[in-house]
Amino acid sequence: MKLTNLISKGQKASVYRDGDNAIKVFNKETNKTDVLNEALNTTRVEETGLAIPSISEVGIENGQWSITMNFIEGKTLSQLIKENPEKKEEYINKMVDLQLEIHSKRAPLLNKLKDKLIRQINSLEMLDSIKKYDLLTRLDGMPKHVKVCHGDLNPNNIIVSNDNMYVIDWVHATQGNASADTARTYLLFALEDQRLADYYLDVFCKKSKTEKRYVQTWLPIVAAAQLSKDKPEEKDLLMKWLDVVEYE
Repeated sequence: MKLTNLISKGQKASVYRDGDNAIKVFNKETNKTDVLNEALNTTRVEETGLAIPSISEVGIENGQWSITMNFIEGKTLSQLIKENPEKKEEYINKMVDLQLEIHSKRAPLLNKLKDKLIRQINSLEMLDSIKKYDLLTRLDGMPKHVKVCHGDLNPNNIIVSNDNMYVIDWVHATQGNASADTARTYLLFALEDQRLADYYLDVFCKKSKTEKRYVQTWLPIVAAAQLSKDKPEEKDLLMKWLDVVEYE
């Protein structure tokens, strides 16, 4: 089948529309394990009842792995923020409500967030053994929870359709501490817009009744995890977060 209706293109995959379906076609170098893991994660999250695309098939399109799911008509939250900047704060509040709903769910078969963070930190060749030890010690001392964590929640991964919000891209989904997931979303905002990041964190902590300082203690850990993605344009800011030991 020849796919022509390209919806979006990312670093690792392109998404096409085919009737009522969205087909995510992965780059040729994508590992089969990664594709199957994303499909499995998404299915396990779907079982929690969250509003997400439903997978109908994992297959091959022109020699490349693909995942077929139902197409959701709408715009990303990122698009809406750009089109309606005066509603930015309203959109962030809705996003926080959605994130709190995600954190309220349980999916016992998802991988553990802590195990993933340990692997990511240990993989960093740019950090010396002392820095890694400090980060791993901090991680080991964090409270252990089993809440569903998206792992990459940001306005690009939320589709708004008829005032309903759907979350996509569950490849990084795990079960773990919600504040770690929040710290990662904060960091993703901060890489683009520090003011919006600060507003997001204020709203999240107020709605969840979480101490801001507690979320901030996760920042060096999630910054190190993000460093493992090896994006040169992010390195300076992420290294800065690693050097912050305590927050006022």
